[in-house]
Amino acid sequence: MNISQLISPVPTLKPEDSGTKALDLMDENKLTEMPVVSEDNYIALVQESDILDWDKPHLTLTESNFLHYKPAINIAGHPFDALRIMHDMNLSVLPVVDTTQKYIGAVTKDGLLKYITENSGINKPGGIIVLEILPRNYTLYEIARICENEDVMIQNLQVHTNEQGVLEVTLKLNRTSLEAVVASFERHNYHVKEVYGENAGNDDITDKYNLLMNYINM
Repeated sequence: MNISQLISPVPTLKPEDSGTKALDLMDENKLTEMPVVSEDNYIALVQESDILDWDKPHLTLTESNFLHYKPAINIAGHPFDALRIMHDMNLSVLPVVDTTQKYIGAVTKDGLLKYITENSGINKPGGIIVLEILPRNYTLYEIARICENEDVMIQNLQVHTNEQGVLEVTLKLNRTSLEAVVASFERHNYHVKEVYGENAGNDDITDKYNLLMNYINM
């Protein structure tokens, strides 16, 4: 899937619109950023904070000094690329352009989160195991083999490097009863950091799942 399939109906501004009009449209559409477009060409992404700090919001956007900010993703890009850009720049809206900087549309943080939830196995029943592994010991083949031997399918896998340089490998599995696969990982000298399944209390499962969702939601 490329990013064009996730384009959302995000309203746009014109360079001749005033800062006040931009604020009104942002408030009306519950947005903190809006693309500025002129004759189908992408001009800039205007942020609510910039306009609020502007001492002359009654003037047109062309008279401001913040039309140089142009984050965007190419229409052929992958949703993960869009997610990375939005995370790095703390955006809720990201314009989509072609190779000539023609404005195609925009994707939203909510739309990307929906895509991740529906395509990563997060919304499917199952448990979660978090392993801590030194980078030199990481092998996806062995992790998959251990799960397969216990008749467990990996629905999603995320790898994160913590502050100590250790890999935290989060496995979303298709079963909630995880004692056997946990024991198998431990027999193979894996450090099982966290387990979210039937062997945890219901409140603990809810709390841990919410923490995971907050992490994904950045």
